[in-house]
Amino acid sequence: MSEISEKIEIHRGLKGVYFDRSRVCFIDGRAGELRYCGYTIHDLAENSTFEETCYLLMYGELPRRAELEAFSAELKAARSLPAPIYEVIRAVKDAHPMDVLRTAVSALAAFDPEVADNSREATLRKGIRLSSQVPMIVAAHEHLRNGREPVAPNPKLGHAANFLYMLKGTEPSADAAKLMELDLILHAEHGSNASAFTARVVAGTEANLHAAMTAAVAALSGPAHGGAAENVMRMAQEIGDPAKAADYVKAKRAKREAVMGFGHRVYRAEDPRARHMRAGVERLSREMGQPQWYQILEALVAAMKPYARLGVNVNVDFYAGVVYYLNGIPADLFVPIFAIGRVPGWTVQVLEQFENNILIRPLTEYNGAAPRSYLLIEQR
Repeated sequence: MSEISEKIEIHRGLKGVYFDRSRVCFIDGRAGELRYCGYTIHDLAENSTFEETCYLLMYGELPRRAELEAFSAELKAARSLPAPIYEVIRAVKDAHPMDVLRTAVSALAAFDPEVADNSREATLRKGIRLSSQVPMIVAAHEHLRNGREPVAPNPKLGHAANFLYMLKGTEPSADAAKLMELDLILHAEHGSNASAFTARVVAGTEANLHAAMTAAVAALSGPAHGGAAENVMRMAQEIGDPAKAADYVKAKRAKREAVMGFGHRVYRAEDPRARHMRAGVERLSREMGQPQWYQILEALVAAMKPYARLGVNVNVDFYAGVVYYLNGIPADLFVPIFAIGRVPGWTVQVLEQFENNILIRPLTEYNGAAPRSYLLIEQR
């Protein structure tokens, strides 16, 4: 090992490494604090709409009424997919919804007139279009894979309500729409997570937003990043009874296995987004006549309390999966819904990367074979 190699400090997974600055997302993992452009996630969750939050992320300020109305009109005007995209979805409809989404987002690049324009203005317009097109792709695929024709968007409905309408074919209740909107707000941005970092790496090569967004969807499809909500619902179904939760946790910990929905790469305190989904699950499970799901989750929280001092706390996805399940949404759509909420965040990460662009090119320390001579095949 050379002298220079001995001085190298490895940060596996780039943990604790700051690679750039951002004006958008502030996270204090020890205090359990999350802010978008200076506004606490609690104020946004309790008072904002997805459209308003989307505007805040993209433009850095909360909109005035006229600005919000104009922005909402832009989102509604972008609720359309080129006809060939539906054929792409049909061709791959038997694949996992995240693979379908990745393929369709990539294909959209061929039909966007501004695809190669990386200016801030064009990237914002493309981000707005993609914010409306991604939920259309998810909903259209759900219908096409079940032998139904896609449901056209409803221009009278807001972003979250319209997604549920396109997905289910009926106008959602006010409570269902509000809970979906809350979910999208909570997932809209979260700093340099795996998918956002992937988007920035791609943007760093001066590739376009569609390329970066396709890569981000691919990163999110991995279960270590986006799969927690689906796995939590599967866990709740496996437990089946609140009285069995403590034994389930005990068995998992004895095997040194993770309990899904607990722990986060960033947060050592409770994920600040979790409390808002918890209230929604409690209300929705009671309204749906299925209180056992909320009771199972709360029994798991109680059983995991001793591990909170170690930084293993509940995260936002712990409650999200049950919300989707109670709304009759198939489990394999849980991660695509995560993606629907995250499109504005990915867009603004790419915008920031383009502002002062640099190729992201970290190093790896070589620890392979020492220098050796090449032998011709006859000599080996």
